[in-house]
Amino acid sequence: MLKTILFDLDGTLLPMEEPRFLSGYFGLLTKAMAPLGFDGQELVRALWQGVAAMVANDGKKTNEAVFREVFARLYPDRDAESDLTHLENFYRTEFDRARVFCGFNPAAGESVRELKKRGFSLILASNPVFPRFAQETRLKWAGVDPTAFSLYTSYENFSFSKPNPAYYAAILSQMKLDPAECLMVGNDAEEDAYAAESVGIPVFLLTDCLINRKDKDITRYPRGSFPELLREIERRS
Repeated sequence: MLKTILFDLDGTLLPMEEPRFLSGYFGLLTKAMAPLGFDGQELVRALWQGVAAMVANDGKKTNEAVFREVFARLYPDRDAESDLTHLENFYRTEFDRARVFCGFNPAAGESVRELKKRGFSLILASNPVFPRFAQETRLKWAGVDPTAFSLYTSYENFSFSKPNPAYYAAILSQMKLDPAECLMVGNDAEEDAYAAESVGIPVFLLTDCLINRKDKDITRYPRGSFPELLREIERRS
């Protein structure tokens, strides 16, 4: 019986054209950090190196610790602790302006509220390469209450990232879940579907903002938008 539903965020609960969002988001971030003397292009490259390190994380340290180490290594002549405090402050303040670079689908919030009302346990399985408050901010953009989730993964509390199957295994272990009683809902064929399926979690692909960079076979997955998702959940319940 289905008991727990895992939701991806970007492109799933929060409609998004990734290039548009990244361009707008990085524009805000580099503007906020420019008064500290950062070159915008160099800073974006550093952030991507930090993300790559978090994606490659082997679980020995939190993603936050891995990111901080990369940042400090790339800027050895700066006060990394002070700079990272400014960076985190950006996510608490200016980051909210990036809302305009995303879409909005009221069905996302409506579906989460309906599933919560039906008694399902909900987990936000968003790639943990952002701080917790950035995850919360993006949930609010999507019209979703962060308190609806029993867990949402962030760079502070996780040591693996998508598409590593260990990310999903860690969720199962931490929450003591039977994968057969779960459903992963996401829009990315590799990061959400194949990775979750590899540890035994059934998958529903939300196709509104489908990403399939490697042209993987997705024909075996139930898929569609939120009405089809709710029907699939009813079928499994």
